[in-house]
Amino acid sequence: MSSQNPQSLIANRQSSVSSLLLIAGLTAVFVGYLSVWLPGPGVGLQFLGVELGEWVKFLGVGQNRDLFYLPPITLGLMLAVWTMAWPNGRWQTWAMRGLAVLVSLLAFPAIEDLLGVSREQYTGRVYLIGLVLAVALLSGLVGPGLAARRPWLPWLLLALLGLLGAIAPAWMYAQVAPYVSQVIGLPLGIGWGVWLNAGGHLLVTAVAVWQLWKNTDREEHG
Repeated sequence: MSSQNPQSLIANRQSSVSSLLLIAGLTAVFVGYLSVWLPGPGVGLQFLGVELGEWVKFLGVGQNRDLFYLPPITLGLMLAVWTMAWPNGRWQTWAMRGLAVLVSLLAFPAIEDLLGVSREQYTGRVYLIGLVLAVALLSGLVGPGLAARRPWLPWLLLALLGLLGAIAPAWMYAQVAPYVSQVIGLPLGIGWGVWLNAGGHLLVTAVAVWQLWKNTDREEHG
């Protein structure tokens, strides 16, 4: 027979469910970014999330197009933040932090753009990738201590990042799609990538809010 009491078994089961839901949400964000966002009438007018930011620069949207590069940044940040409470002695912890940085590199500009005359348009994305690297390192250096003293902090950060990653790119798509539809003279829908990105981010937010509520309830009941 198990030596664990029923409450411990329930807590472990809930923790496993939360982890699985987080993995599902994070995976949806990654798959969504590599899926079709702009479902044009032909192959040449169907753009993946990873392609859309570069293509819309010809529409004169300015630096707002960087919002299409936000999903790999928020995904990297969420992976790094999730490991704040993980023990540093496990290789899986540092592998996840390394994965966070690797994923963020999907937003890295082309070298010729960084070295070109318009390089100031691309440095913001480099800074954001640097932010992911910094958060990944800080999650190892100070994350465990912070998470021990403030167990709600990682969940709050995950909830906010999930909202940001769901809302900002979807808002930008809503600005761009009608203009493209007008240009080509055909109505455009919303690609699966947009839905997967928003749904994945919101699933992370939902899990984080659930965990925040559990932490608050635990503190209230001592």
